[in-house]
Amino acid sequence: MPSSTSATAATAVHDNLVLEPRDVRFDWSRLPLHWIPDEPIATHTINVLHLLLPEGERWFVRVFKDALPMITDEQLREEVLGFIGQESIHAEAHQEVLDHLLAQGLDPRPYVRQLAWLFQRILGEKPGLTPTQRRENIIERVAFVAAIEHFTAFLGDWALNSPGLDRAGADPAMLDLLRWHGAEEVEHRSVAYDLMVHLDPGYLRRVRGMLVSGPLLVHLWVRGVRFLLAADPTLEGRLRPSWREAYRIAQRGLLPDPVKSLRSGLRYLRRGYHPTQEGSSSQALGYLAASPAARAAATH
Repeated sequence: MPSSTSATAATAVHDNLVLEPRDVRFDWSRLPLHWIPDEPIATHTINVLHLLLPEGERWFVRVFKDALPMITDEQLREEVLGFIGQESIHAEAHQEVLDHLLAQGLDPRPYVRQLAWLFQRILGEKPGLTPTQRRENIIERVAFVAAIEHFTAFLGDWALNSPGLDRAGADPAMLDLLRWHGAEEVEHRSVAYDLMVHLDPGYLRRVRGMLVSGPLLVHLWVRGVRFLLAADPTLEGRLRPSWREAYRIAQRGLLPDPVKSLRSGLRYLRRGYHPTQEGSSSQALGYLAASPAARAAATH
């Protein structure tokens, strides 16, 4: 258990953050298809991020732009604007990886088209709503984003504390992408939750958001891994993912532990939960100060 002094210091670091978009650039010209050497399942399990995030984070941005006129707290408004800026850059950074996969003979477009339909048609803004119904729809979608952001912060914290990837010889540019993005997820981890509570402080809203978003995220991730392994031209459909294999790979530090991921989701449902209880803002800022891509962006 952290001491009260260290907890207070950590809270102060988080409270004093000013979210800023970092216009990073990555060179993917040398990225191998299996960027964790000899680990296609681990590689493609993490690669699902590149499938989900371009469409998913563009959806986050649309939802938060819809919510902006409903915000009455000026500090929260500034944090939401910073969140929108960061998520916009995240989407484009992961889109570049998808373009690289396509150039290597792995076509992600069939799966991405399904995601676009989900985020634009099913989870998008509904036409023909009354003002009251539209407000309710926006708050509900903010709650979905808040639950997903809990998991992205969990994944970000894992990426910042994953020496197994270094030991396995993972591609340095991809590691920097994952850790830069992970650090920004930890940095802004409370924004979506605070926006949800600002618009509706009710506990049931939070629970409903997780009950929808949690299973949906797991479903999309499992389907994404299966899709990538089947579409990989070097594997010829030889590999099939399983939870047992994922657990074994996680034990070697190449993937987040599925059991810890589940426990993280359950923590979100605690009455006294707040995102600042997860991850470290100081660690996130430390990585952002050292990240090759973030440092290069700061000099532009």
